[in-house]
Parts: sequence; C-alpha cells; structure tokens
Amino acid sequence: MLKINKIAGASVLAFVAAANAASADKLTFYCSAQEDWCQLMANGFQDATGIDVAMTRKSSGETFAQIKAESSNPRGDIWWGGTGDPHLQAAEEGLTAEYVSPMRDQLHPWAISQAESAGNKTIGIYSGALGYGYNTELLAANNLPEPSCWADLLKPEFKGHVQMANPNSSGTAYTTLATMVQLFGEEEGFEFMAGLHANINQYTKSGSAPIKAAGRGENTVGIVFMHDAVKQAVSGFPINVVAPCEGTGFEIGSMSIVEGARNLESAQAFYDWALSPEAQNLALEVNAFQVPSNMNAETSESAPDMSAIKLIDYDFRTYGSSDTRQRLLKRWDDEVSVLPQ
Repeated sequence: MLKINKIAGASVLAFVAAANAASADKLTFYCSAQEDWCQLMANGFQDATGIDVAMTRKSSGETFAQIKAESSNPRGDIWWGGTGDPHLQAAEEGLTAEYVSPMRDQLHPWAISQAESAGNKTIGIYSGALGYGYNTELLAANNLPEPSCWADLLKPEFKGHVQMANPNSSGTAYTTLATMVQLFGEEEGFEFMAGLHANINQYTKSGSAPIKAAGRGENTVGIVFMHDAVKQAVSGFPINVVAPCEGTGFEIGSMSIVEGARNLESAQAFYDWALSPEAQNLALEVNAFQVPSNMNAETSESAPDMSAIKLIDYDFRTYGSSDTRQRLLKRWDDEVSVLPQ
C-alpha cells in the first residue's frame, strides 16, 4: 500500500495506479519555483508513489539553459514551475515533449491555452501578476515617496534603492522586460529599462531574491511577481505590495516533460499528479500565493486578486518565441546592462 501524504481523491488514485504500473522507479525533477515549494512537491510525489525523486532548483532561465546544454544527452525528466516564456521557447526548440494529460479537463482555459500555443509541449500550472514590493521602514527612513506606478521607480531619489533580477537568468525579470516593451512600445520600453538601470543597486540571479532582500532590510524596492511580495508581507516583514498604475504583465507558470527523458513514465505520472487539486493545494503550506490552474484547487485569500489588477494582454506566443526572447535579451545586454550607474 502506497503512503499518500495529504493527497487523496479518485484523480490521484488513478495516477498512482499508473505510476505503479510504470517500470521506472525514479524521477529527475528540475524545479523553478521557490525552494520550499520545490522540496514539498518532490517529497509529496515521492511519498505518494514511492518513486525516488532527485530535485534540482534553479531559476527558469538557468533551467532552460541547462536543458538546452543537455539536449544531446538529457539528464532531466520534468521541468516544473517558473515563467511560461522559457517553457514556450523550449517547446519551440524541440527540447520538451508533447503530452496530453487526462487531468486537462479540470484546468482553467488559460492553462490549456498555454498548452495549445506550444503544441502540447507545456501546460499552465499557476498564474501571477508582475509588480513590486517595498520596505515601508526603509522608505520612511530614506524619506522616499510611496511609489504606485512603474514611472515612480525612475525618480532620481530612488537611485540605489531598486533591485530586480537579471533577465538572462530569471523568468521574472524577462517578463519585466517583455512587459515594458508591450506596455510602452519597444523603443520607450527600452528607454524605461535604461532609466530603471540607473536606480538599480543589484541584478540578482533569482527572480524572488529582490523582495527577500527588501524583507531583510537590505533593499528598499524589489521588482517581482506580486505573490512573492505577498509572501514576505504575510511572513511578517514590513512589505507593501504594488500593482503598478500603468498596468502590468503576468506569468503563466508552466510544466514541461524533457524530450528524451530517461524516466518518461515517472515524468508523465508526476505531470498528472501536479495538475491535481490535491497537489496544487500543497502551495498553501509554503505560502505560495499564485492562482492554481486546476479549477478545483484552493486559492489563498491573501493571493493578489487578478480581476482587480490592470493587466495587459500579454502576448505569450510572441514573447515566448525563441527569436523574440533572444533578440530582446541581446538588446538588453548591449544597450542597458552596459550603461553606467
């Protein structure tokens, strides 16, 4: 009898049976969500199925680069979490495999749309809006005005007080770059990024690192997905969360099976399990405040209300394409990152 850790229901029993029937008994799991959530997902699946899970946590940009580097000899089986853009690029470049889960009919339309745009080589597992958070104590100590818009972060008084990740390594930061291009137009979007660069104190590797630093009092403003800022606030840190007044982009966090996965049956079993409400509800145990893709999963009352946020019509197909993503990143490298601060 398999041990099932906080997971029940007919849908889960079905995938457990499939996992039992599979010959594979291990899974190499690449995770691009927060560390504690990654570990909980790995442990939850391992407890539910008896399949031994080896988990590696890296940002979505880093994971994409790793899967690409390993494409001639794939080592990973499944990639879970992180922004959808690099998942879409991986699908376009043939780095991930087509799979249609029997759990699909339980998902929100936006999750299925993500799959359809990639030839069913990825699928949406959660969504969340881009924004920023700031440390209220540091804001007051530095006599800074309360920001409420993207444009506020360009004010000279915020020099050295803003932090974001590097868009080459972080899906969050690439979403920020792609959002500005869509919100303001490409030329003005890059002007914004150049103006922001003048106020940046550090480009981090991880997308959530800037708001964690703000929570610790090491940074004032962190550009992140709003749910990451909410986590800091709920954890008791003096963080205010901002949905920028001009409008903002959003992510569809995604999951993909690696093309040529050595443990394909285990990967498919994980894929089905990860789409179940029981697995998605595990997010609540680690204060992950994204909106889950399964319509029957629970959304925390603390999660940002997506219907109350001014969202742009984010073009995932275009900005998740290999050509567009590589072009924008090169332009950021050539025109923004080299500027003096």
